[in-house]
Amino acid sequence: MATEHPKHAETEFPVHRLIATRWSPYVFDPQPIETAQLRACLEAARWSPSSYNEQPWSFLVASRTDPACFETMLGCLVEFNQNWARNAGALLVAVAATTAEATGKPHPSAYYEVGLAVAHLAFQATEFGLAVHQMGGFDRQRTRAAYEIPEAFDPITAIAIGHPGDPASAVDAAFAARDQATRERKPQDEFVFSGRWGKPW
Repeated sequence: MATEHPKHAETEFPVHRLIATRWSPYVFDPQPIETAQLRACLEAARWSPSSYNEQPWSFLVASRTDPACFETMLGCLVEFNQNWARNAGALLVAVAATTAEATGKPHPSAYYEVGLAVAHLAFQATEFGLAVHQMGGFDRQRTRAAYEIPEAFDPITAIAIGHPGDPASAVDAAFAARDQATRERKPQDEFVFSGRWGKPW
């Protein structure tokens, strides 16, 4: 699929531009994100689908315009992720409410719904020319302690958001190589089935 975007996915079937151009860089340009844009990304998350409209997501936000706040959240990441995420315009942690308000019982789809909310955030960021890189590599207990997160809420993913940088400017050549690599995904026949498990649709 011809395009000028350097990371446009070579899709098997046509998809929306925001889906084809969303990607997760390691190299960020260390400039702040406009507050209005970051707010709009969080607004997109706000309007994500939600079972019984419970909206079991919360976000901790640390903009690089507040260095002390940014350093606190950066310190919650594992060392590998600190090495590249320190250049992001903002860091976030997505948190799930694990108890359903309607029943008082464990929320069966809380993590799923937080994932939907982050996807909405990522697509809105892509519309602004920003990039989002989600991370499982962060210290959940340290995050819980640093932000006094109640026990009924689980921090589930850290997020770097910012302006994609020039891979040539990367201090670590491995990060540059990852950002310059061709994007790949499994073909649909490996995960879309019909009739029985493993039979491609």
